[in-house]
Amino acid sequence: MFRILTINLVKCRHILTADSFLNKYSKSLTGIGPLQSKPVHPAIVVNAMEDKSNFLLPNNQRFVELDSSQAFNNLTNKEKLYAHYLSHAAWNGGLIVLLQTSPESPKIFSLLHRIFLGEPLENLKESALKAGVSEDDFQAFLVYAGGLFANSGNYKGFGDTKFIPNLSKDAFELIVKSSKAYENDNTHITKLWQKVQSAMYSLTPRLTSLGLASKGVTTYFSSNCTEEDSNLVNDWMKTKRIEAYICRTFKTTADDGLPLYTIHLASVESSPKPMLTMDKELYKNAYFQVTRGDYSPLLKLASENLTKAQEYAANDNEKNMLKHYVNSFNEGDLNEHKEGSRFWIKDKGPIIETYQGFIETYRDPSGQRGEFEGFVAMVNKEMSKKFGRLVDGAEGFIKLLPWGQDLEKDTFLRPDFTSLDVLTFSGSGIPAGINIPNYDEIRQNEGFKNVSLGNVIPAAYKESVIPFLSEQDKALLDKYRVASFEVQVGLHELLGHGSGKLLRQNADGTFNFDKEKVKNPLTGKEIETWYSEGETYDSKFTTLGSAFEECRAEAVGLYLSVLPEIVKIFGYEGQEAEDVTYVNWLSLLWNGVAKATEMYQPSTDTWLQAHARARFVLMRLLQLEGEGLLTVTEPARGQDLLLTLDRHRIATDGKRIIGEFLVKLQTLKATGDAAAAEQLFARYSRLEGEWARWRDIVLLHKQPRNIFVQPNTILKDKEVELKRYPASAQGMVSSWVERFPDTNVDDLLEQLADAQAKYFEDLEPLAAA
Repeated sequence: MFRILTINLVKCRHILTADSFLNKYSKSLTGIGPLQSKPVHPAIVVNAMEDKSNFLLPNNQRFVELDSSQAFNNLTNKEKLYAHYLSHAAWNGGLIVLLQTSPESPKIFSLLHRIFLGEPLENLKESALKAGVSEDDFQAFLVYAGGLFANSGNYKGFGDTKFIPNLSKDAFELIVKSSKAYENDNTHITKLWQKVQSAMYSLTPRLTSLGLASKGVTTYFSSNCTEEDSNLVNDWMKTKRIEAYICRTFKTTADDGLPLYTIHLASVESSPKPMLTMDKELYKNAYFQVTRGDYSPLLKLASENLTKAQEYAANDNEKNMLKHYVNSFNEGDLNEHKEGSRFWIKDKGPIIETYQGFIETYRDPSGQRGEFEGFVAMVNKEMSKKFGRLVDGAEGFIKLLPWGQDLEKDTFLRPDFTSLDVLTFSGSGIPAGINIPNYDEIRQNEGFKNVSLGNVIPAAYKESVIPFLSEQDKALLDKYRVASFEVQVGLHELLGHGSGKLLRQNADGTFNFDKEKVKNPLTGKEIETWYSEGETYDSKFTTLGSAFEECRAEAVGLYLSVLPEIVKIFGYEGQEAEDVTYVNWLSLLWNGVAKATEMYQPSTDTWLQAHARARFVLMRLLQLEGEGLLTVTEPARGQDLLLTLDRHRIATDGKRIIGEFLVKLQTLKATGDAAAAEQLFARYSRLEGEWARWRDIVLLHKQPRNIFVQPNTILKDKEVELKRYPASAQGMVSSWVERFPDTNVDDLLEQLADAQAKYFEDLEPLAAA
């Protein structure tokens, strides 16, 4: 999925022991797994705090409306009903992301949601001000809530860094205790507040970003899991041919003292089932078992709404797609979701598009477990025509890519490519485009879909200040950034993620390439590495996978955007086409300077966001290899930077350098050579020398990313209405209150959080420190 709005947006990937659990399996709400055993805790890590301002959402945080009203109003009532139930499925399933983000996120959501449900905002504000809360503090309270709702947790969906309230803990508590919710049930609200306040405000270094063990926080693994644990789990899952999209891993200690890793599948059902769950077995001096029932009550709500939506589906492909999604959610069977994805691919050009499930792997530190995501959108016919013309020429354009036919798919699988206006997008952020499904065997052999989310792009481009460019470049960027980005989305999704072959050995020992004839373009020798049966791109490239693939797709966009015949498809010719191409390169490389370095964490030498690392790599490639093609200088020491791109050399030296780099990227991906890929990326993604210092300058100019306010669909007397909200913190809060108009989801989230709490106990002393 293409989750990069060059200035403001997010996320993309192809568009990553004891007795048998049969005897000890929990029949609790979540089916969280075996009740025996106790977590193994690593040492507590405490050191100096970073600048607090990096973890705050400012009171002038920009909220923008995601308007889909025109497209929605053009739907028939049957189509509106279909969209309505799909949206409810997406929103209920999207609550799972709170549990996937941090241990405290579900209860922070519950606390805030209960407070806002209890009374109108104006009444809450009046009570808070009477209690001594300032106007600024109340606004900060609303902004924090809006940020938590938008990111589905208290870590940013883009960058994975924590954000804390921009008001004191005392002021926050005053608002809590001024609320009607507190007056009506002070025992429960007090308990929630006491449970979350330390974690909510803590900036202990480990708690400031997502990651494994001492590097951060994750709930995809229990908090005692290290990278070594992750690698061991990955190795075992390969032996069982289990893909990790729908699971989490919890490490405990078995009765005999050996580690016990529980692979817990997302499903409504929690009882053991052959072929899905597994009793514990010994592997490399550790026990492994597979259970199911994670997120059970939330998946049940999603499944119920998908089932209702089937009644209003337009055709059998849509009905079968939803049937298999429901089966997957109910049973915890990834193969059922793959089957639903096959019907999704077959559903060409639908009026209403949707895809729901555990999709993108960016936020799993090992790059393999999927975050829940659900979108519902309507077709934008005019822009879809342009993408359709790009698809028409795609087979010819792919032949222009520099790696040659041997590393390209045997057959071009013509995809559906439409522009959509988003009605609903649940998860930790809204992308600009999508290229899915991510399942290798489907993408390589059966096809995929490309989607550009048309109403997201202009809504996101509301940057008030553009630093580090000349006035002339600022003016060009402001004029053509939407136009150029639409070109980049099309190329990135269709010809970037949609291109390239994975060289594979089949189960019968045969190969999907001619082993005697195909040569490695980097060595001139025979192919020496490939994907074996059961291996996927995610399982081989793990933590590097997302950034590496995004870099490849971004580079394809740059490489092909210099071709006038491609830019002409989008309606640009002559000087205007040249300006669009220049701005496409300029905006991506500017992003590598002005935005990407925000996502690098010096204390752990870690990139926190895949697209950020990818864009920084491309920027550094051209800076280091371009001999003046791209320069970055420091006109005011410690205060300002200036990026300059020689537009007259883009079509020559720029295209040559990117082309040579693309050959390396595709060869390493095709042959599954993750070790060489790590070495290649390491060279260009180090923040060393002047770049270590320049990151501080970037942070001086840092601006908050826009938060999208989405509408709700409301069913009245079998008619569906669209309810829109103001583009403000107040509007954001109101939309979530009306989206979930009672506390049922709060009860479920609290129960789920309590059930998983034992796996994260060692984080509590860190938060309290």
